[in-house]
Amino acid sequence: MTTETIQLNDDAGAWMPVFLDMRGAPVLVAGSGVEARRKVDRLLKHGADVDLLFNGSAPEDPDLAAYLEAGRLGRIDSARRNDYRLIVVAERGTVLADEMQQHGRHHAIPVNAVDDPERCSAMLPAIVDRAPLTIAIGSSGTAPELARMIRSRIEALLPHWIGPLAQLSADLKQSIRSRFPELPRRRQFLGWLFNDAPADAMANQRPENARQQIESALADEQFTVTGSVALVGAGPGDPELLTVKALRLIQEADAIVYDALIDPRILDYARRDADFIHVGKRGGRPSTPQDEIHDHLLALTRDGQRVVRLKGGDPMIFGRGGEELEFLRKHDIPFSVVPGITAAAGCAATAGIPLTHRDHAQSVHLVTAHCQRSIDRLDWRSLARERQTLAFYMAVSRLEDVQNNLIQNGLNSTTPFAIVENGARPEQRVITGPLSELHTLAILNKVKSPSMLYIGSVTQLADRLAWFGQSPLETSNRLEIAA
Repeated sequence: MTTETIQLNDDAGAWMPVFLDMRGAPVLVAGSGVEARRKVDRLLKHGADVDLLFNGSAPEDPDLAAYLEAGRLGRIDSARRNDYRLIVVAERGTVLADEMQQHGRHHAIPVNAVDDPERCSAMLPAIVDRAPLTIAIGSSGTAPELARMIRSRIEALLPHWIGPLAQLSADLKQSIRSRFPELPRRRQFLGWLFNDAPADAMANQRPENARQQIESALADEQFTVTGSVALVGAGPGDPELLTVKALRLIQEADAIVYDALIDPRILDYARRDADFIHVGKRGGRPSTPQDEIHDHLLALTRDGQRVVRLKGGDPMIFGRGGEELEFLRKHDIPFSVVPGITAAAGCAATAGIPLTHRDHAQSVHLVTAHCQRSIDRLDWRSLARERQTLAFYMAVSRLEDVQNNLIQNGLNSTTPFAIVENGARPEQRVITGPLSELHTLAILNKVKSPSMLYIGSVTQLADRLAWFGQSPLETSNRLEIAA
């Protein structure tokens, strides 16, 4: 028999997470302060049989004293037992702490030493509790505060009713397996269970209604999972600007039909087995016809899939969301809409441009320079008025037209503008100047899509309110930088 040295895999680390059944398990907590009480609360919640070991006549923490008086804890004077499932040392640098660590090592009992990872043989992770669903987050004792921050983020993503719904699906597990023996069909059914009518019933505090819907579906030989479409706004680029609901739907989708301007990092949130269908639409480049996009949505939903139609910005602002909803309604396809931060708001915010300001603009106009027939259909006289902010979408190829039309209809040629290229992304760039130089500066600086164009006196604030990415290009060095 040969002995080989086991090499630690740096990708995995030394700490392997394990869930233990603590119901009735004997646990020793050494300490009597606030940290000891926090550990005791957690252990009691999971059903442990806790003994408390401390020096003095009474615990420092009044809640621990109350627990002892009520008989919820046992007090011991020394660690006589050798069958503890876990020892928690809740104080540092004392003789008591040293004794408990030695006792644990001698009797092969896992020891958790609070805020002392070097002396730990067990770690108590940060927990998101949605019983029976439990999520544990650990940092190997190196960054417990970061683990707690991550727990808070996960807490915000998981509704409290998800635990009872998970328990309901577990209660009906055998019936679900019998009704849907094939994994793909069973996965579709569970997707319906956790995301559609039963989930809605549970969220509305109607657990019996949720059970009835699931049992009725299992008893119905004709039952099929109906596909659905969620029109989801991906925001201007930064994945952290997604709404919580948008993130959840992306993570749960069977298929994602996405546009060209979607940040690839957002797609990383999706399931690895999801279908990804690119239907990019970018000015001046080959685009997927709208009818073909409709065909994709119809085929996917008829196959029972949950589809996310992922659009940059907000799907209902220059995103053809209305056209797609009309198509879905015509074909009786269930749909929902999750608004996103539209590019006008998102790019302006990261560029330090307030869309409204008491001293500058009392209204905002959202305008597309990519009209269905002609840019001349716009009401240029109205757009050329003072004390308002113009936010132009898809204007890169029409900047000369925008400049000329506004000046010809009365807007002062010195009115400031700002172009925000790749807004809310690491490569964001802001170019400012007077309206009379709009087209020239855009060419010299090789402005590309995606870009938002803002016109109005609020844009002059970008020079001093910039906070994200590169500072705006200054008038004095624009030509030099462009060259």
